[in-house]
Amino acid sequence: MKQTQQPPMFTINLAKIEGKGDFPCPNCGVIISPEDETDNVYTIIDTKLNGHTLEELTLQCNKCGSKIRLVGFLPAE
Repeated sequence: MKQTQQPPMFTINLAKIEGKGDFPCPNCGVIISPEDETDNVYTIIDTKLNGHTLEELTLQCNKCGSKIRLVGFLPAE
């Protein structure tokens, strides 16, 4: 019986990214942008809130299947 391999999981701290929040997928390099709302490049698979504050977001890259955990969201003012 063949074992299916899980796609890799990466964690990215958004507080350490320069610019407007775009970053390359750590596995395949496709650019993931918060401006892209099409689901062509990535799909949001989980969100974690602390009250009304977004604490963590988990995405799946649609190109390579990697899961990417985003942390370090700035609190809303």
